[in-house]
Amino acid sequence: MLVSLFICPLCQSPLTPAADTWRCDGSLNPKQTNHPFDVARQGYVNLLPVQQKKSKAPGDSQASIEARKRFLHAGHYQPLNDLICQKMLALLSSIGQVNWLDIGCGEGYYTQSMAQLGSDVMDTLIAADISKPAVMEIARTSKAESKLWYQQDKESATQSTAIYPLVTSAAHLPLRAGSVTGISSIFSPILPEAFAEVLADDGYLIIAKPDVGHLATMRDALFDDVREHDSDKFLTELSPYFTLLDTHRINTELTLSAGDLADLMTMTPYAYRARSEKRQALLIAVKENAFNTEAKFVVYVLRKIADK
Repeated sequence: MLVSLFICPLCQSPLTPAADTWRCDGSLNPKQTNHPFDVARQGYVNLLPVQQKKSKAPGDSQASIEARKRFLHAGHYQPLNDLICQKMLALLSSIGQVNWLDIGCGEGYYTQSMAQLGSDVMDTLIAADISKPAVMEIARTSKAESKLWYQQDKESATQSTAIYPLVTSAAHLPLRAGSVTGISSIFSPILPEAFAEVLADDGYLIIAKPDVGHLATMRDALFDDVREHDSDKFLTELSPYFTLLDTHRINTELTLSAGDLADLMTMTPYAYRARSEKRQALLIAVKENAFNTEAKFVVYVLRKIADK
C-alpha cells in the first residue's frame, strides 16, 4: 500500500487508498475531520470536487470515447503507441520504484500499453482524466484484467503494475509534491507548474502532439481556412521547469473506411469545429472509395530541472 502518494483534493491532507473507501487523515483540515471518497464498483475513484468543475459533465463525451476506442483499437495509431512505450522503457529500466502519471488518459488505450511494460519497470500507474465516462472505461478494463491497485498481491509472482484510475483535474492533481517519477501527456493540455509540482527532481515528462501536416487531407476537406499545428509553442512555457532531452517525429499513412473516418472526426475537435455539411459531404464521398491521409506526430521527452 502506498503511503502519502495521494492527497485529499479538499484539504490536501495525506490520502490513503483502500479497496472500498479512500480517506484523508484530516491533518491539514481546520476541522481536523477526514474526507471519504468511495471506490466505484467499476474500480475508479472520483477526486474531482464540484468546485473544480467548469461544467456539469467535463471532459470527453461518451460518443467521443466510444469512437476513439474503436479507432485506436483498430491499430491506426499503433506506431505512436509503440514509440511512447519504447521511450518510457529506455528511461525507466534502470530506476528503482516508479510512480507514473498518465494525465488525460481518456479511455486508456495508451495507458494499458504502458502497464504492459511490467511491474519490474513500473510499480504504480495513475490513469487520470477529468471525464468520468473515460475513467470508468479504463477502470472497467483494468478490473477485468486484475490490474487495479487493490487486486495486486504483493507476495504473488504474477504481480503486475498497479493501476489507479482517477477522475481529477490536471490543474489540481491530488498527488503529493515530488511524488511521481514521470508524466505522460498524450494530446492533453500542458500545465508546466502543476506537472513540475508533482514530479520528483529529475523526473520525466513525455508529451505527444500532432505535428505539422497531421491529417492534412482530412482538414483540407473539412475547412476553408486550415490553421496549421504549432506543436512547439508550449516549449517556451516549459523551459523554466524542464530541459528538453529529445524530440521524435513519426508519420503513419492511413487508409480509412467511412466508419473509420467518422470515428476519427468524432474523437477530435473537428467533430464540432467543422460545418455539418462539410462533414457529411466527406463521409458520403468516402462510401465510394477509402480515404487516404497521413497522421504526423511529434513526441517530446523532457526532464524536470531540480529544485523547480
